[in-house]
Amino acid sequence: MPKTAATPVSAADPSRWKALVFIALAQLMVVLDATIVNIALPSAQTDLGISDGNRQWVITAYALAFGGLLLFGGRIADKWGRKNAFVVGLVGFALASALGGAANGEAMMLGARALQGAFGALLAPAALSLLAVMFTDAKERAKAFGIYGAIAGGGGAVGLILGGFLTEYLNWRWTFFVNIPFAVVAAVGAWMVIREPAGSRNRAPLDIPGVLLSTTGLVALVYGFTRAESAGWSDTVTVAMFTASAALLAAFVFVESKVKSPLLPLRVLLERNRGGVYLSLGLAVIAMFGLFLFLTYYLQVVKGFSPVKTGFAFLPMIAGMILGSTQIGARLMTRVAPRLLMGPGFLVAAAGMLLLTQLEVGSSYPALILPAQLLLGLGMGTAFMPAMSLSTHGVNPADAGVASAMVNTSQQVGGAIGTALLNTIAASATTAYLADHAAEAAAGGPAAQLVQAQAMVEGYASAIWWAVGILAASAAIALTLINTGRPGAGDPVASGSGSAEDAEFKVPVIAH
Repeated sequence: MPKTAATPVSAADPSRWKALVFIALAQLMVVLDATIVNIALPSAQTDLGISDGNRQWVITAYALAFGGLLLFGGRIADKWGRKNAFVVGLVGFALASALGGAANGEAMMLGARALQGAFGALLAPAALSLLAVMFTDAKERAKAFGIYGAIAGGGGAVGLILGGFLTEYLNWRWTFFVNIPFAVVAAVGAWMVIREPAGSRNRAPLDIPGVLLSTTGLVALVYGFTRAESAGWSDTVTVAMFTASAALLAAFVFVESKVKSPLLPLRVLLERNRGGVYLSLGLAVIAMFGLFLFLTYYLQVVKGFSPVKTGFAFLPMIAGMILGSTQIGARLMTRVAPRLLMGPGFLVAAAGMLLLTQLEVGSSYPALILPAQLLLGLGMGTAFMPAMSLSTHGVNPADAGVASAMVNTSQQVGGAIGTALLNTIAASATTAYLADHAAEAAAGGPAAQLVQAQAMVEGYASAIWWAVGILAASAAIALTLINTGRPGAGDPVASGSGSAEDAEFKVPVIAH
């Protein structure tokens, strides 16, 4: 679409930078919650009498609700208005967190986690799409998404630190209660300063068949991978979940191609730059979630770190992500094409992951783990920033919510796949190592303990090799599919397969 053909974008909102503070705070809360509860889970399980078989549901209930309802949440944000969806999501998330912190049994805890996921699915796409419609200048947009990308990438590691501190020095319940001040400050601030651009809502009727098919299809997919981790890939229910998910999502695509007002317009997916972002970012998150899991266990079980010390051990990765996102990605975003940040960024992260394949029981933290984390953080931070910005590349403001939901969906599904797939690979390698060293393991004493530790590390290293390959694939996808130039270098790219589709909405295309 020629630049002159688009309706002029309204003047920049004078309160946009204040709004960014509250949007970033809300995003930090959502990302923190993905990891902060993991460290508190053993204590919560003991207090609430949750069985070993059901403890995974504390994590899974959140993941299923969040992953399954993201597209619905994105479209609600487009229809209601992002500010309204953002504030309602924050209030609901705070109430669900209070419920979780006050839980007196298993049912109350699982219900609270599902509610957190549901309100998170409304909040996350509203936050990202608000940035998309409020920041229209290329340089400002790069800075805003640099901050957002650093939080999206590093927030999980911050959650490990905060979770360890709260669990060790206060109580596991505070891993829930801590969300309340975050949510209150972000909601009040957002209500006061956010001014959503006029004419950017999508008031088309809600696509109910699309909502039902996408929600059930994504829930089946996330649950399939979650169950595969505990019950195995050949388990009857696991196979049934994957089969049902494939059928439901195929039906969803068919319905979306036929209905007049689809939940997810296919033009959002089929534009090659956005499609490249969703695919490459989803793959990269598979590697990242696996790394958090393995490094946490390695540091606590093999090296004997406390929860707090384990959390602080992730600081170099956080520092690398912030540096990569705000200093490298944001500064270069307006000077080079996004693929030249994303591709090399994923490769630098792969180099950091490659170092971690050398893990041994006695590996030095300063000599091996610290430089590996720095490389990983720098690479992912540099890649995340343009990826977050491109997730709404050339999209109509009326579709910004659902386009933002897609990048969250790719991360959520990637996280579920990463945890299940890499954990299964690690467990298989550990079992094989123990089988090869059965005599030593049966001997008992320090020698047997050393074999057990070596078997665990062998499993982690095997899975991390897969993570290296996955990050390399992410780099290849980003370099191949993403072909847009640097922001401001040319005409904005219209959403979807052609500008005629976008012309249906009498709203400006977001210049990117």
